[in-house]
Amino acid sequence: MLEGFQVGKSIVRFVKDDITEMATEAIVNAANSSLMGGGGVDGAIHRKGGPKIFEECRIIRQNKYPNGLPTGMAVLTSGGNLKAKNVIHTVGPVWHGGNQGEPRLLAQAYANSLRIASSNGIKSIAFPSISTGAYGYPIEKASSVALKRVKEFLEETEQSFEVVFVLFSDYDFEVYRHAAQEILLK
Repeated sequence: MLEGFQVGKSIVRFVKDDITEMATEAIVNAANSSLMGGGGVDGAIHRKGGPKIFEECRIIRQNKYPNGLPTGMAVLTSGGNLKAKNVIHTVGPVWHGGNQGEPRLLAQAYANSLRIASSNGIKSIAFPSISTGAYGYPIEKASSVALKRVKEFLEETEQSFEVVFVLFSDYDFEVYRHAAQEILLK
């Protein structure tokens, strides 16, 4: 299943797939702040990408973020053994009911990932649904935040991107597709 929307000079697509199989220039890792792997998307990317990603993340922790990557921030590593040449690691917020800055932090995670892509000449990027797994962010709310912020970024930039949202389940795909029709077509 693939559906696309034109936003500015860019295209936003939706696919039901495994993000570790994407051949975009970069995939986004919904990382934990340690950058050392974990469960869900984070663990899958580290397992499939191999030790090179782990080693680059270890160096980032050692040199730039000794206390862990702050929520909403993003960093770049190579893709290791993945089809994607690059991985953009970002930390989304843990859901605490929505009154502790979660929407702002989630929007920052998407925007900072796109900024890293832009500053590194990356034109195609695949996102998972950040924070909607173990971090408990309701997907209906997260999809709206994600799509609004991605749309704003794409409308503000002169660059053209292919942004692919990679959803793991039929339900998640339908939630994003519905939110896209509400947000991206306006």
